[in-house]
Amino acid sequence: MTDARNTQSDLEVLKQLNADFLASAQNGDVERLEEILAEDFMASLPDLLLRDKKQFLEMMSAPRPFTGLKGHDVKIRLLGDFAIIHARITYTTHDGIERQGRYTDDYQRSDGKWVCVAANLIAEGL
Repeated sequence: MTDARNTQSDLEVLKQLNADFLASAQNGDVERLEEILAEDFMASLPDLLLRDKKQFLEMMSAPRPFTGLKGHDVKIRLLGDFAIIHARITYTTHDGIERQGRYTDDYQRSDGKWVCVAANLIAEGL
């Protein structure tokens, strides 16, 4: 029973981290992202660049090129001290075009805390 409770607790934490990541991405909340991302975080983005944590946070501090960012069909795969989150996103560009994409975020439990170690985003019009 303890394992089931721990798994449920981990899933709840990861669900909240995912929601916080999306909200921070929409609002440019670099402070919250700083807490979520591991020091060795890497992001692979639609512009085909690979960004480290510092580069990613600098990018996120710029005005957002979209509004209405929402996650859909979120799937959390818990693999011990590692978790993979797959989801679909929708958003609206500043010229009013509704777009979509997919992302995969990888989390690792480090010193009892879940942190995002990698993000991969495929999205239209970004």
